[in-house]
Amino acid sequence: YKRNFGKMNENINKCYKVALDAMGGDFAPKNEIDGAIEAYKNKASDIDFEIIFIGDENKIKSYISQVQTAGLKYSIVNASEVITMHDDPLTAFKTKKNSSLYKGVELHSKGEADVFLSAGNTGAMLTTSTMLLGRIKGVSRPTIGTFMPTITKTPCFLLDVGATIDMRARFLYEFAIMGSIYVSQVLHKSNPSVGLLNIGEEASKGTEEILETHKLLSSSNLNFLGNVEGRDILAGTADVVVCDGYTGNIVLKFAESFTTILKAKIKDFASRGLFNKLSVALMVPTLKKILADFDYQEYGGVPLLGVNGAVIIGHGKSTPKAIKNMIYRGIEIVKRDVNKQIETALNSPNN
Repeated sequence: YKRNFGKMNENINKCYKVALDAMGGDFAPKNEIDGAIEAYKNKASDIDFEIIFIGDENKIKSYISQVQTAGLKYSIVNASEVITMHDDPLTAFKTKKNSSLYKGVELHSKGEADVFLSAGNTGAMLTTSTMLLGRIKGVSRPTIGTFMPTITKTPCFLLDVGATIDMRARFLYEFAIMGSIYVSQVLHKSNPSVGLLNIGEEASKGTEEILETHKLLSSSNLNFLGNVEGRDILAGTADVVVCDGYTGNIVLKFAESFTTILKAKIKDFASRGLFNKLSVALMVPTLKKILADFDYQEYGGVPLLGVNGAVIIGHGKSTPKAIKNMIYRGIEIVKRDVNKQIETALNSPNN
């Protein structure tokens, strides 16, 4: 297939309607509102958008009345229910249709919003989005991907990181195509390299599904490097690394713990004496710059690829900065027509 690298769709100058779950995060609606304001303050001159806050209308209005909105264009859709992190996704989909998450996806499905963002329950986002938006033609299973820091100048896009545990070779093959397209558009990288996560580099290693996936990817038009190992992710060996959701989620959670243990070790080192404390103090500016690459806020949220819409899932503890970048990321997916490119690629004669 031919990738539409760098080409914008016909709506380049439109005002994007961004539906935002104002009750999804741990600090809602404060961080969601602050993030939207920050996004509007710092937006590029060629992008315009308005926010549709979805949630408890009284709480949203109460907080907005306390802050300077900086000219932010917004509206409010009242939602009387909230899907919590403890709710079962399928049960929530069936019983909480007045929730901010459900109403947000519903607005998007009706075309009343160009993109939907939430820092709420990931499973509920996956279930509700798949049910209401449907899948892109040619997609067997939607997938969630995330950027991982590397020793190179560009991050590695790892997928799947939790959407699909029951894995088949076809799913992994489709993930590789969707991940390649997403990276080419978001990171503006032509022909990104793809690696298949495995227990060894040899093509003969792995489960039956992995062996079959290797054959599919080897015969594709993707820039497939072959098998990669866990150490290759942070080494930046491949631009895109595909794996099943069970493995990917473990890798993601392990990586997220890195900064926590590093900070704890530094704090412990500093507590052992004045000289150590001074040494750490001198290192702080450099450490902050280094650890910035591990900051989830820089990318805002992770895309739910494969659904017939633009959906971004944020971390439950999303800060205003993370919300701001979620907004930019969602608009970029729509602006670069990522879904159309995925559909074209997966339904080409070669696939």
